[in-house]
Amino acid sequence: MNPRSFILFLLTVLFPLQLISDDFRTQQRKYERVKNAFEEKEVDFKTQLALKGVDKENFEIYIRGFKMEETLELWARTKGKTTWVNIRSYPFCSSVGALGPKRQQGDFQIPEGFYTISEFNPSSDFHLSLKINYPNASDSILGKKGDYGDLIYIHGGCQTIGCIPISDDKIKELYVAAVLARSKGQTSIAVHLFPARLNYANYRALSERTADKSIVRFWGNIRTCYQYFEEFGEYPNITVNEDGRYLFKR
Repeated sequence: MNPRSFILFLLTVLFPLQLISDDFRTQQRKYERVKNAFEEKEVDFKTQLALKGVDKENFEIYIRGFKMEETLELWARTKGKTTWVNIRSYPFCSSVGALGPKRQQGDFQIPEGFYTISEFNPSSDFHLSLKINYPNASDSILGKKGDYGDLIYIHGGCQTIGCIPISDDKIKELYVAAVLARSKGQTSIAVHLFPARLNYANYRALSERTADKSIVRFWGNIRTCYQYFEEFGEYPNITVNEDGRYLFKR
């Protein structure tokens, strides 16, 4: 293939992909709330990326949540790198339920486990919202069959019956970060939700005061991912076996 033909080939393959990526951001910005969020938060968010050494034009994001601490963390990294860098922490505006996974509709529980963002809602009743893919494969095995519940979002406002509200102001930045990451080709944005920071002291305390030992075993299972991230600055590949247990592989 001569150089001219090779260049034309690259343009044919790569240019449509760029159009697809740009189109998502463009479509989102047609919504007034998203447009305003970009005007308010984009420059500051990209500045934070640059200050943390992350390429603001070539990055991906990761979200971690801790129910006991009522904190949602936004992490980012330059594409091609392995370790994540903490960019922001957002306090829950309110919370509901007890520590432990969500297992059915109406239990008012915030889920625990490993999820991804499955929907961007620019016209949410709670300003802006990001849906997580609850129930996931593990929830579908361990939860109440046919009555799992759904519609779990990270959103604005301060009301919740099982979602994670972080206020209108904070959801603007997180939503912008997610739109930008998606527009740059990140098709899967991980959201990992834990009962608490599962260090030894917290895990031991939670285990001792929790009567339901199936929940303790579940926490022991997901703690593996928490420890891995704390040690290596990245999370492992995650799958689910036939019993609903998470399996981890570097």
